Amino acid sequence: MTRSPVPAPHPAGRDPVTDPGSTLWYAEPATDWETRSLPIGNGALGACVFGGVGTERLQYNEKTLWTGGPGSATGYDAGNWRTPRPGALQRVRERIDATGQADPEWVAGELGQPRTGYGAYQSFGEVLLTGLPAATAGADAAAGADAETGGEVEPGDYRRWLDLGTALAGVTYRAAGVRHTREYFVSHPDQVLVARLDADVPGRVGGTVRLLTPDNRAGSCVARDGRITCAGRLTDNGLRYESQLQVLTVGGSRTDHPDGSVSVVGADALVLVLAAATDYAPQHPTYRGADPHPEVTARLDRAVRRGHADLRARHLADHRRLAGRVRLDIGQEPPGVPTDELLRRYRAGVAGPGQRRALEALAFQYGRYLLIASSRPGSLPANLQGVWNHVADPPWSADYHVNINLQMNYWPAEVTNLGETTGPLFDFVDALVAPGEVSARRFFGARGWVVHDETTPYGFTGVHDWATAFWFPEAGAWLARHYWEHYLFGRDETFLRERAYPMLRSLARFWLDVLVTDPRDGALVVSPSYSPEHGPFTAGAAMSQQIVRDLFTSAREAARLVGDDSGFPAEVDAALGRLDPGLRVGSWGQLQEWKHDADDPADTHRHVSHLYALHPADQLDPDRHPDLVRAARTSLRARGDGGTGWSKAWKISFWARLRDGDHAHLMLSELLATSTLDNLWDTHPPFQIDGNFGTTAGIAEMLVQSHHGVLHVLPALPACWPDGSVTGLRGRGDVTVDLVWAGGRPTVITLHTGRSGPLTVRAERLGALTVTDVTTGPTTAGGDPTTPAGSGGDPTTPAGSGAVPVERAGDRFTVDARAGHTYRVTVAAPAGAVPLTGPAAGSQQPTRSR
Repeated sequence: MTRSPVPAPHPAGRDPVTDPGSTLWYAEPATDWETRSLPIGNGALGACVFGGVGTERLQYNEKTLWTGGPGSATGYDAGNWRTPRPGALQRVRERIDATGQADPEWVAGELGQPRTGYGAYQSFGEVLLTGLPAATAGADAAAGADAETGGEVEPGDYRRWLDLGTALAGVTYRAAGVRHTREYFVSHPDQVLVARLDADVPGRVGGTVRLLTPDNRAGSCVARDGRITCAGRLTDNGLRYESQLQVLTVGGSRTDHPDGSVSVVGADALVLVLAAATDYAPQHPTYRGADPHPEVTARLDRAVRRGHADLRARHLADHRRLAGRVRLDIGQEPPGVPTDELLRRYRAGVAGPGQRRALEALAFQYGRYLLIASSRPGSLPANLQGVWNHVADPPWSADYHVNINLQMNYWPAEVTNLGETTGPLFDFVDALVAPGEVSARRFFGARGWVVHDETTPYGFTGVHDWATAFWFPEAGAWLARHYWEHYLFGRDETFLRERAYPMLRSLARFWLDVLVTDPRDGALVVSPSYSPEHGPFTAGAAMSQQIVRDLFTSAREAARLVGDDSGFPAEVDAALGRLDPGLRVGSWGQLQEWKHDADDPADTHRHVSHLYALHPADQLDPDRHPDLVRAARTSLRARGDGGTGWSKAWKISFWARLRDGDHAHLMLSELLATSTLDNLWDTHPPFQIDGNFGTTAGIAEMLVQSHHGVLHVLPALPACWPDGSVTGLRGRGDVTVDLVWAGGRPTVITLHTGRSGPLTVRAERLGALTVTDVTTGPTTAGGDPTTPAGSGGDPTTPAGSGAVPVERAGDRFTVDARAGHTYRVTVAAPAGAVPLTGPAAGSQQPTRSR
């Protein structure tokens, strides 16, 4: 038994929550991991808080703990054919040419194979605290937790919470007259999980701390000097793992036990600090690095030396730097009820307008929070469950599905001002190149690299044998779009030259080798081509063609920007000239999913893959391509408003791109009402995090879009958000946007510009403009848009010192921007303006369509 010498750290819970509207809270402990626990994380390390009273569980993960891969007991081949299959690909193509299509089961037999050593993401274990001050068994059971020691929890005095603005989670309750407080966070600066337990009466904190590990691994847990160390190897692949937990006390006594647990008695406060790692390394072909023991020990030692107060302050500064960049006000009101009750009212259609908006705004910020928590530099990207998983065999292995899901995880990154979170995605995709080059040669005899439908941190770039989801060589090209988007938003020339362009060029070379001539019309097509999880195999399915066209177009522009004077740009130009664009209007006015007209107007499949050109690509513009956009709308209406969580999230962005804010909002309400769990995680079902990210991206699309050199503000504002504001959204071209709107029209547009040059802004229902360069001083530029140029109020003739050249054309205006300047545009109401109103602006639930 030892007395702790640790000085008193900063008490937990001293800071008020950032904003009641950005906090999830509950009046009882979590009894189910998937639907009720609260997630915290730093990208690599994550935990789920249950908030039990007598017993607390912190289930935790470290993102590199995976079974499968090299060393797997079942063997590992990265999905490449284990024996040669001469002519297999050609046989599939010939059948498609002869009959127009091929059955997925037959194609899987020709080109697929059962997976071996694929593996799955793993739970690292649990921090279990028992013997905590709690209620009697009966009272505590009613609160949803197991009782361990005496006292009764006072009715209505329990609160479990997660503050999105600070990334702090906590629990408070009163038992036997003592207020107990717990606070949890996962620090990115210090790479540790931290917990602090306090009481408002000295000497009333105590309990026993254990680390629990699943039984699919060989290892042991020992306790020495208040530090619990659990280390060993996964039995599947021999991957080394280690976690260390330091138990610190303020006052009281601490005792190590032979079973690896540590008990605390009579403390004023209890602090836990945990670090974890494996010997995984993103290096093909071994995927192994150094023993994790030295790094875990050093990391934990550094954190302990810092102390709780410093760890907490560093965590808060780091998280707030990202989370605080964007604020959204859509007229929400503090709901005054726990989050699960707020969601219940939303589902039932009985929440008032302010409460409905409160949940919608919370969902927007929750997606940003989850991305910060599950994708930070130095870690793997967010997987199907972000960084969280509690079982050995999670749904879909909690892997990386690259036929939309991984890509959707990063849709909100650029537009919601979290560009740093894309680093893990780019590192991961870069690491796929080496194994993907092997697969490109073996499957296609092609240059460049390829990855198919699903992958893991072990470079699985080949195939498996699930007929409707094993073949998707377009995945790499879709992933490359994120490199190009990162450049478009930030205009980082070094990133373009050193990362984006090499990636675009490599994948373009693959497709230059793989495209074939369609005997029907001589166009270049993808064959075999499969519209994700839907229909037969064909040649030239719409999504395949749109993705390749998107890749070629981006690669050609990137080549121009970097000054590539090789023969590559000419190759791409020639291919683009022959490429089938995958954009056809069918017999009932739909945008065709396949090259032949086979769409069924009664088909409500969750994938709407043939609208890739609308979103996330920008190949369809309502002003430039009205016929194709009308066809896309017809297809979308036919597919209906149902589907799984991620599907509904995608439809928010589809309708936003179609500039139909009310239907975009309908999809948001559908997702929240029918595909959202009590802890606000998205459900497929089961839990699948891409819907959370797609929701946030969709809301951002409703407020700001930026394509073809035009920043469009409020392009799809729903009638139920007539007044509001948002700060910190990003547009392509390195511009940050703040907006205020009233009556459905913008009143103040603030532009923070990162580069010099013309900046064109579009907004409907514009009156006269007053432009101020906040950086250099006031200047006004004016005019009613109906006033002819050169007459009084000429919008091209600014007044005042430091004048800003402003050109006006209808619903667009252009500012000659200077890098590093801020421009405030105050917008007058146009003559006869009518406020945006409609049934959705009230408290009624939107009417659902098929």
